[in-house]
Amino acid sequence: PPGCGTVFKITLSGTLTTLHSFDYTDGAQPNALIQGTDGDFYGTTINGGAYGYGTVFKISPGGILVTLHDFCDSLCADGAYPNTLVQGTDGNFYGTAQHGGTLHGFSGWGTVFKITADGALTTLYSFGSQSYDGTYPSAPLVQANDGNFYGETPCGGRGGDCYCGCGTLFKITPGGTETTLHKFDATDGVEPQGGLVEDTNGSLYGTTESGGANSLGTVFRLAVGLGSFVEAQPVSGKVGVRVGILGTNLGGATSVTFNGTAATFKVTSSSLISTTVPIGATTGPVQVVTPGGTLTSNVNFRVEP
Repeated sequence: PPGCGTVFKITLSGTLTTLHSFDYTDGAQPNALIQGTDGDFYGTTINGGAYGYGTVFKISPGGILVTLHDFCDSLCADGAYPNTLVQGTDGNFYGTAQHGGTLHGFSGWGTVFKITADGALTTLYSFGSQSYDGTYPSAPLVQANDGNFYGETPCGGRGGDCYCGCGTLFKITPGGTETTLHKFDATDGVEPQGGLVEDTNGSLYGTTESGGANSLGTVFRLAVGLGSFVEAQPVSGKVGVRVGILGTNLGGATSVTFNGTAATFKVTSSSLISTTVPIGATTGPVQVVTPGGTLTSNVNFRVEP
């Protein structure tokens, strides 16, 4: 049927090419794409697929689509209505689903899952396995520089005077061990669901849709003891490509290396260094030596041939 969504590419000059049109059998209502380290794009659809509850797919830059997983095949232990994916440093993809789980089937409170590039899915956690750990996750995860994933649920927690709980913040290891980090109580916000962002100072930041002093939402910071790091933009490129390095307190930097190979650089500000990928660089971490210590990138920089 028409209206199920598309995948497209568009040039900087505005020329658009439709790469794939979903027809419900292969998914409907696609979420945002991410590009994997293999060059293909990976995504989810909220609805459609073999059972009607969403899919995980990959699509090549040329438009060849492969459905990797159809959600909710029988008891919905794998989840239903998935959100946007994130690729972990181990190469696998991680995500959340708004319903389903191993405890109550489709009526479950949602899941966290892992899926390989070949489509092998593992349900890492089903919400409801702990008292008020959260319900109906509706935002993507973020992998912090400690290797763990952090996320939020818009309901659950049972804090404050909220219909379904005011929401929670949680941590989950790549192996599936979940820890509830915070339960909102309306005074500090209600319904966190925009997704978390890790600052290079190690703190996590996010927003809530409502609650707070004026009942119109909040911007919050969550400190979980993570150390500072640097982030390269882009995260891959050939020798000679320009790279911006984002960080905190970068003033006075004395060294920039790509997996141990020194690079010439310019400190543009206390939060930005401009550099280029040096000759001889190989795939690995970017490191910046500052007066406060050595900062390492949160992901490896991939040197392209």
